[in-house]
This record gives sequence, structure tokens and C-alpha cells, in this order.
Amino acid sequence: MTRRFSFVLLAIVLGTATASAQTPQTALRLITPQAPSTLNPYLSGGIKELDAATLVLEPLARYDEDGEIIPWLATQVPTVNNGGISEDLTTITWTLKPDLKWSDGTSVTSGDVAFTYAYCTHPDVGCARSTRFDHIAEIATPDPQTVVIRFERPMPNPYGPFVSSEAPILQAAQFEDCIGEAAPSCTEANFAPIGTGPFVIEEFRPNDVVMFTRNPEYREADKPAFSGVELKGAGATGGAAQAVLETGEYDYAWQFQLAPDVIADMEEEGHGVSVAAFGSTLESILLNHTNPDPGLPEGERSVVRPHPFLQHPAVYRALSLAIDRSQLIEVGFGKTGRATCSWIPAPAGYDIDVDGCATQDLDGARALLDEAGVVDTDGDGVRELDGTPLSILYQTATSSVRQDIQALVKNWWEDIGFAVELRNIDPSVFFSGDPGSPDTLQKFYADVQMFAGSFPDPDPQAYLAFALCDEAPSPETQWQGMNIARFCMPEYDALYEELTRTADIAERQAIGRELNRMVVENGMTIPLVHRGRLSARAHDLAGVRMNAWDSELWNIADWYRSEE
Repeated sequence: MTRRFSFVLLAIVLGTATASAQTPQTALRLITPQAPSTLNPYLSGGIKELDAATLVLEPLARYDEDGEIIPWLATQVPTVNNGGISEDLTTITWTLKPDLKWSDGTSVTSGDVAFTYAYCTHPDVGCARSTRFDHIAEIATPDPQTVVIRFERPMPNPYGPFVSSEAPILQAAQFEDCIGEAAPSCTEANFAPIGTGPFVIEEFRPNDVVMFTRNPEYREADKPAFSGVELKGAGATGGAAQAVLETGEYDYAWQFQLAPDVIADMEEEGHGVSVAAFGSTLESILLNHTNPDPGLPEGERSVVRPHPFLQHPAVYRALSLAIDRSQLIEVGFGKTGRATCSWIPAPAGYDIDVDGCATQDLDGARALLDEAGVVDTDGDGVRELDGTPLSILYQTATSSVRQDIQALVKNWWEDIGFAVELRNIDPSVFFSGDPGSPDTLQKFYADVQMFAGSFPDPDPQAYLAFALCDEAPSPETQWQGMNIARFCMPEYDALYEELTRTADIAERQAIGRELNRMVVENGMTIPLVHRGRLSARAHDLAGVRMNAWDSELWNIADWYRSEE
């Protein structure tokens, strides 16, 4: 079939049996509010790109629905006990499964793994997943099946590189001319990467639809069960859920967020059921640590420090105290929401307790501001700090739930003396990572912004790196980087380095809790709700094992249509 291109751009086990699938079943139809803008996950920080790419690109190992690491393209997971990790924790050795093929029929080798490292760590790529490869000294390939990763220091958690959907393997032959500054312009490779997954890309229309067909070289001959996949962007979160639960047009929907009563009404139609699983997802409000003033030049806006008022402790503590998280859950999340003031709400060993977090205290918020001298001096109802009115531009992606949350928070903040302007941006733009757009979450041309963040690994070390000073997006990094708040605290950076040298799990958790506390208590973010992933499946779709620690599509090769 001719490959065509168009350049126009969430724990419940539902079944573990697999279909015999000697004859492929009809195409699987997937729908998500946010269609991908690229199929190269290294060039985007968005989950939508990771999920789409995981049908094609695969890692050496990944995490199952219980958070257990399992081999994928590798024969086994290296450990100290099996000899795969050196006693001094500086080397990990992976062995590829025999006879692995790319979808074009060529052999997968250790050279492809080493190339992927070189690709992402090139200083001119602006790789969105660079923290997965921190502290690597070199990657050796003594033979086509063996990958030896040597680290600059002992690595108590060496499972960052090439583990999970965030760090899949690229084919060196396809991407060899796409390294460095050329990476963003390699449209054909970025839009149709050659992979080892169960499907290959037939057609890609960015921000709209991706069409996949079965990979003829897939290593399990009777999989996948479907002849192909259509992955469609609905353009609205409600449209995705509706297409599965209400109309039955699609088989699976994810990344949607709707009020609990709306979902219940949709389920009454009898086409499907909503499912949820809790992982690390946190809905939060990020506070800008730089100045987003539109009067500043492009090279300085959201780069120059500090923000005029958001780093004052009384200000960010009052903003958090004013929020009634229980009401947010009632309005927007139902059984899939838990109140939290913890940046890392899971696993439990890294979570922190904040007294009174779930209890709104408007009087306490006002008192904090009054005691700090942050008062309304001109009688217009808006407090000032050193003459600057506390006027906030509050942005988020377009979503009925998020707009409901915005409206509630706006009322509470205005009640304690802030002026609040609301803005919502199309999700395909907000989450795109497009360096040419002024409306991405990375550029952060607002005072505060709200979105959901998560990390796929049960060990949050890589996610904790998102608050390091040098991870801030800027023009020099093509606005890539995951420290979107531009939070910078040398004490945090130093403690993070201690984490990277600590192997004992109890000690790692203690350090992680302290890092968590530093971020919250120093105003990088206002955590709101620990969210369960919410998805929907058709009643006859079986084999789905919903996973909050990796892509929800991680085991799509095992999905099949039942005869119920």
C-alpha cells in the first residue's frame, strides 16, 4: 500500500486473553481530544505524541499496569543479581531479543540504540526527553545484540534510558540525516517513523488523524488482532467520550475530562463503559517565575526574572488557601479525583501531607496578605505589592471541566483581592510544543496556567528533574524543556544530585519527599487534584489492561474484539 502524507498537522484490568487473530479483525478506531502534531516523541513534551508513537516505536523495557518493569525489546531486565548491572552501579547491559526486525524488514541492532542516545543528546536537537539520558558517559555496542551503558556515576535507578514510551528506539538508517539542527525539519521521518511495534503508519494528518496498518514484520505472527488503526483527534474532550459511550462510533477514547454526571448520562446509551486508574497524574496550577509582560521583547518575555509578585510567599500561599479542592472534585472529577497539595501524589513513599490542604480558608488567605502588607491602597478592590496590582492572567487548555474550574478559582481569588482574567487555548496548540506559536504551555505567556502533569515511572527521579534550573525552556532551547515554571532553587538542585547518588529505596523516598515539599512550599505550583486516568472502551473491546504508568496503548497488540 502506498504510504501517503498530508502536511496540513488514563487500575482496571479489562481482560488478558488474546484473540487467535489468524484473520485480522476489522480496524480499531481510537479517538482522543488532542490529535498528535508529530509522531516523533523526542520532539514534543505532549502525551498525545507519546501515545500515538507507541503503536510504532518501542523501548527496551516498560512498566506494566502494576508499575512493574518488564522486558520489551530486551530479553530480560538487567539487575545486579542477574549480572546485568555492575556491582558499583555504573554499568547496565541490555541484550536485544533475537531476530528483531524493523517494519521495513531490516534488522534491529545495538547500533540503533546507541544512535537514539546520540540523537536526543545532541545539543541542537532540543530533545524533550533529554533527562532520560542524564549522566551517561558512553554507550558501547560490542556486538549487534548487546548494549552497554556506562554512567558517569553510580546510578541507583538506571532504568531511564530506553525504558517506557518516553524513550523508544529510533532507526538509525532513517534518522541519520536528521540529527542536530536538522531534527525539526525532517518531516518525513518525524511524521512516519519506521518502528518495531504492531502497526506502521499509513497516513498522517497532523492535529487531525493518523491511519495505521499491521506491521508485517511484527515479532508475534498472530498479532495484532486488528487490520489497522484509525487514531482521530476529536477537537473537544466531550466529543471523544461521546463517540465511544454515546454513539458507539469508536472503540476507545482517552485523555478526556468530563463532569461525572455527564459521563453517567453517556453510559446509559449502552455502547461502552468508562474506566479509571490512578497513577501519578496531578492537576495543578503552575506559577510563572519569570515576567510574562507582553511589553517585553520576545527574547525576554517569560525569561527575565523575577515575576512581579507571584514569588512572594504570602501571595502564593493565599492563592492556595483560597481554593476549595473538594468542590473542584465534585464539579469535575467525581470518583477519579482526590484532593492533594503534593506535587508527587504517588507512589505513596514520595507523597507529602499538608495540614488543612483540602479545607478552604478565605479568611486565612486574606489575613496572610494583610499581615504581609499586600493590601488594596487605592480602593479598587485589587491588592498591590510594591505598587504592582495583583492582576493575574490564568490560562489553560479548552475543556468544559477546566473552564468550570477556572470560573470557580477566579471567583475565590477575586474574593481575596486579586484581579483575574481567564484565557483558554485549543489543546492541539497549547500542548503542541511548536516553537513558532506564542500559545504553548512551554512559552507560558501568562501569570499562571493549569494542566495535568504525570510521570510514567514508579520512581519519579526523572520527573523531579523538571524543577532543575537548567531545564527551563528558553529561545536558546527552541522553547523545549520541562521546567515550565522557570523555578530555580540551588538548594533543590543540590538535593536532587544527592538523590541521583542514593540507592537505598527508603532514603530515596525521604529525599523525594523533601524535594516535593521544596517545590510546593516555594511556590512553583499549586497542586489541586490527584487525578485518575479516565478512559472509555466499547463493550466488545477486550484485552485492554489500563496502565497509569506507561502509555494507555502499551499493550495494543493484545487487544481484540470479543463476541459479547
